[in-house]
Amino acid sequence: MHTANPPSPIKTFADLEQWLNQHRVTEVECLVPDLTGVARGKILPREKFTEDRGMRLPEAVVAMGVTGNFPDTAPYYNVIQSHDRDMHLMPDPSTVRIVPWASDPTAQVIHDCYDRHGKLVPFAPRSVLRHVCGLYEAQGWGPVVAPELEFYLLARNTDPNTLLRPPIGRSGRAETSRQAYSIDAVNEFDPLFEELYEHCGKMGLNVDTLIHEIGAGQMEINLVTH
Repeated sequence: MHTANPPSPIKTFADLEQWLNQHRVTEVECLVPDLTGVARGKILPREKFTEDRGMRLPEAVVAMGVTGNFPDTAPYYNVIQSHDRDMHLMPDPSTVRIVPWASDPTAQVIHDCYDRHGKLVPFAPRSVLRHVCGLYEAQGWGPVVAPELEFYLLARNTDPNTLLRPPIGRSGRAETSRQAYSIDAVNEFDPLFEELYEHCGKMGLNVDTLIHEIGAGQMEINLVTH
C-alpha cells in the first residue's frame, strides 16, 4: 500500500505562486464542485490564472445534478432561474494539487463562490459544508468522517445500446460470479490500482484499504482523513 505524502500547507497567494513556479505549471484547472461533487469550472493558462486570481461562472453551475440538468424545485432555484447571475470564484490556495495524469505540468485548485457583494454564495457546496462544520463547532463537536470511493470497473463500451460488462483481467477472463472480498479478484487489476495509488500519493490522498465488493467488478477504496 502506498502512503500519501501531502504537500506542505499553502495558505497565501504568495505561497501558491511559489508552488506553481516550483512545479513549472503551465495550466491551472479552476474547480468548483456541484451538488453531486462533479468538478465544474475552467482551465486557464498559468499566466491568466495569476493575472485574474479568480474567474466567473453562472450561479446555476453549482445547482446542476449528476446528469447536467437542473432541479424542478429546490431552495434558491427560482432565484437562480430568474437572475442567472455570475459568481466570482476565488481560489483556495490550500487546495492546490498537481494533476498526475496531465501530459503538461498542470495544477488544479478548488475555488470558493462569492456573490457581487463579496459574500459566499449560500447554496454552493463548499458554503454548505462550512455552515455544517460551524454547527458542529458551536456545539463543541468535531465531525468524524470516513470517506470511501465505491465504483465498478467496466469493459470499454462505445455503444450506448450494448449492456455494460465487467472488464477482462490479467487472467484473460471477466468475472462471472460474486467475488466479495476476494484478494485474487483485486489482483486481476493490479496495474490499474498501482497507477491509482501513485496518483493518490501525488495528490495528497491517503489511501487506507482496497476491497472487492459483492458485485462483478465492484471495488471500494477507503481514505484516511486528518
